[in-house]
Amino acid sequence: MKKNANRAAQNALLNILMFPGLGSLRSGRKRVGAGQIILVLAGSVLLLAWLCLELSQYYALMYEDVKPQSFGWIGVTGGIVFILAWLWAAFTSISLFKEASPGQKVPPKIFPDSIAKLDEAKIISALATLPGWTRHGEMISRTFEFSDFPAAMKFANAVAELAERAQHHPDVNIRSNQVTLALTTYDAGGLTEKDFALARACDAAAT
Repeated sequence: MKKNANRAAQNALLNILMFPGLGSLRSGRKRVGAGQIILVLAGSVLLLAWLCLELSQYYALMYEDVKPQSFGWIGVTGGIVFILAWLWAAFTSISLFKEASPGQKVPPKIFPDSIAKLDEAKIISALATLPGWTRHGEMISRTFEFSDFPAAMKFANAVAELAERAQHHPDVNIRSNQVTLALTTYDAGGLTEKDFALARACDAAAT
């Protein structure tokens, strides 16, 4: 979590100090970041066009008798567009700084700490809420089937992340487009609430 907070702070600073929209893109806010970058580039092009027109007119007046024209509206428009892009990026950066702050909300806890072995009645009740999972003694398992091998691997990687969060690791068997998970709590000598919580999280990851 500390690493994610540091990354959010870095992206916020990129938005403010370097290039509006760059930090938004790096934080995964692709549409917002793309919009900010487009506005910055549009404003920059308008400002550059205004500067070129003003300079060309200035040099023309030095050597020729021409009637001066006003191109100020181009510069004003470019400046407004550029400022809007920077303000938009600044608001995004405020959100990123909130993500990086120590007082940010902790994600809801979905995995219990207790590893007390469940009694038979609780096991039957918990298993009834998990369609597709079957019990084999002191273990529950389910085989997930996907469209192809990459999809199966993507799911297996998601399960690995969930297992790390829970500090509870299932047995994983991958065969072609199928992933079989088996869960038990060896330290408790059987099934615990941790097994069923991780099973529910894996079901959600498969959808």
